[in-house]
Parts: sequence; structure tokens; C-alpha cells
Amino acid sequence: MNLHYLDFDYSEDEDGTGTFDAMASVLPAKLPALHAEIAAVLAWAHAHWPDACGPSEEGGVWQYDLQGSQEVSTPLELVFESADGQLRSSPGTPAPPRTTITFTLSGGADFCQALRGFFNLD
Repeated sequence: MNLHYLDFDYSEDEDGTGTFDAMASVLPAKLPALHAEIAAVLAWAHAHWPDACGPSEEGGVWQYDLQGSQEVSTPLELVFESADGQLRSSPGTPAPPRTTITFTLSGGADFCQALRGFFNLD
């Protein structure tokens, strides 16, 4: 399965635990597709390693963290007044809210290799 919104960066610690980090930022029309990708990754992990989600020190094979925020961007209309040498600004029309999600997924070598293979990750 190819992912269109999640572009993971990979790192590995000295114990061999691999971590995949992704951040995606979308407008409202694309949010369902982003949610679907995240859900597909988590559904895959739960299906292949059921009851194994959690910290490795507690016997977990994999774990994840999701964070999100929503921001509205309001452009500023800027005008330089040459008569008095001042810059004036006024708010323009706000853009639709943009949702940003960070997704971290980590696990052991077998988990990372399987994740890479299924989702065509480099």
C-alpha cells in the first residue's frame, strides 16, 4: 500500500528500536484521507501484532504517538504610507483551518521490516 500524506523519516536507537516519524498538514477537504491513512497503518499494526502495542519494557513490540493541532491563517494586508513612513496592516479574510498531525510509530526490527515492506517505505 502506498501512502500519499504520510512521509516517514526513520531513525534507530542503540538498542535497535526503529522509529518512524511523519507530519502532515492538510486543509479540511483532505482531512478524511489523512485520517484514513493513519487508520490503515494502525489497523495493519494491530492486525499483525495484536495485543503487542505498548512500551518494550512492558513487553510491547510496537507503540505509537499521535498529536494534532488546527490553525487558522489570516493573511495581513500591508501598506506602506510614504507620507509618514509607517507600515499599516489590517487582517484579510481568514483561510480555512489547516490540521497538522504528527505520527510516531516505533518497534523492533521485525516490526520495522514488515512495516517498510507493506507500506513501501524507503
